[in-house]
Amino acid sequence: MMTGSVLDILIYVFDRYMLAETPDVPERDALAKDLERAGFAEANVERALDWLADLAGERDRPDIEGGAGPRPVRVFAGSELARLSTECRGLLLLLEQIGILSEQQREIVIDRLLALDTEELDPEQVKWVVLMVLSSQPGQEQAYERMENLVFEDSPGTLH
Repeated sequence: MMTGSVLDILIYVFDRYMLAETPDVPERDALAKDLERAGFAEANVERALDWLADLAGERDRPDIEGGAGPRPVRVFAGSELARLSTECRGLLLLLEQIGILSEQQREIVIDRLLALDTEELDPEQVKWVVLMVLSSQPGQEQAYERMENLVFEDSPGTLH
């Protein structure tokens, strides 16, 4: 039996349901049963579904007001530094600088990364969470497409 981390389950759900032309994600109970049938442990399935529900709730988060002038510097808290490597933080900064992530989305990505059950996060995990955040927000198709290109061009052997 495969247990699968919360991130493994999220990637499975994302691959199976979210990447379809017309995403047809089943209701929570049906999705939980599908995931358990696929071999994921019930406890991790529940945590992954809670993670997705929290992500869906982020759509209503008010925008961070970005005034004119230089952008503020994001200072990471000790708990964030402990889990987000220098590479992860650099990737987030890069994605913001090249316009894939807004300040708002960066905060959602950080929140969702820290909500994973992973002790230390790596850039590959950051990329997947960024894709999930962008796909969950309306009007982000172009940013999503640019991010998808970054993820899949860096992953040899990834089928799409």
